[in-house]
Amino acid sequence: MYHEDRNQTTSWDGRQVRQAASDAGAQEQPRSAPAGQRTGNKKKKKKRGNPLLALILWVAIVAASSAIFAGVGWMLANDFAALNKTYKEVNFEVKEEWVTEVKDEEQESGKTKEVTYYDMAKVAEALQKDGLIEYGWFFRLFCWFSHADAKITQGTFTLNTNMDYMALIRNMRSRGGSAVTVDVAIPEGYTVSQIIELLAKKGVGTVEDLTDIAENYAFEEYSFIDNENLGSISRLEGYLFPDTYNFYVGARPELAFNSMLSNFNNKVFNNEDLADLFADSSYELADIITIASLVERETDGSDRDKIASVIYNRLENAGETNYLLQIDAALVYAAGGRAITQEDYTTLDSPYNLYQHTGLPPTPIANPGIASIQAALIPADTDYYFYVLGADDKHVFSETLAKHNAAQEKAAKDKAAQPAK
Repeated sequence: MYHEDRNQTTSWDGRQVRQAASDAGAQEQPRSAPAGQRTGNKKKKKKRGNPLLALILWVAIVAASSAIFAGVGWMLANDFAALNKTYKEVNFEVKEEWVTEVKDEEQESGKTKEVTYYDMAKVAEALQKDGLIEYGWFFRLFCWFSHADAKITQGTFTLNTNMDYMALIRNMRSRGGSAVTVDVAIPEGYTVSQIIELLAKKGVGTVEDLTDIAENYAFEEYSFIDNENLGSISRLEGYLFPDTYNFYVGARPELAFNSMLSNFNNKVFNNEDLADLFADSSYELADIITIASLVERETDGSDRDKIASVIYNRLENAGETNYLLQIDAALVYAAGGRAITQEDYTTLDSPYNLYQHTGLPPTPIANPGIASIQAALIPADTDYYFYVLGADDKHVFSETLAKHNAAQEKAAKDKAAQPAK
């Protein structure tokens, strides 16, 4: 056999032996090993991960989540508590159109109170736009929990970025100390129409809104107001007490009227010093206030009790006027405040034309002060039926028409003789 053949045969014999041994092992079934004895053909165990690495990963996830929540929480807390904000002051208006509902609710005391609810989404949007808050949704959430929609009122309020959520809500109430207010002095003798114009000029409300409230709002707390016959501002005439008031700018217009009516209630209607005088009078409260309003519009400031005596003398005696009061101020009221003409005395058809209608007008013609009310309660004891304004801007009083005509002629001559101004 050649050497090459021998090498090939040896290689082949070796492969055959190994293949036979392998086949024999595959055919032999493995036996179960005794308990506790290791077997030669064991299962491979799963390879376990590094526990330290898993712990580190878990800690990292928790830390990252905590950092995110802490950051978000801090931003929300910062907005809620007004921390680290640049100071800014804003005149913020809670608008009437934000009202969503007005209803009567029973209070713990058993009384019913009118409650107004506002759309806090619009409030939050406006606050965010003005830079007073950063997260409108979070402010709305707070308002939902705190029932803030019933805790604010219409008006214009001074708010700033140092106010937290609670302070913002607290200061959007008319009782809050930061609401924008304005002092308004109501002169004695102003009519309701003049008062409305003054309030509108001062920003308390619009002429339209104030007029609507004066005509149609039922001020049920005050028995001296005619709440049955709505529709005319004259029903408030005489009861808006002249004084200096501090009104909220842009607040609900009925609040301004309520302040003046409350003042009348305290200083006139429930005034203990006047109570006996009202009780002793044969005239009703409305009549006395009407007389006082006539006095207020006619007086020069020093003769209230004499003007009142003329009115009572004409009311109670035919005299020379046949119960006609013939007061120009009432005719001016009938003419809507314009200057009257000679023709108005005979042709202006109105119950306030006291040249055509006897007795008192249907309502007061102005809002008198306390001095004129006192004069109406305690008139001077005179026989005067007439008066005319003299050249010195003082009234000249007369008992008869003849004396009155003479006083008129003298007043005309004295005025004509005065140098031109």
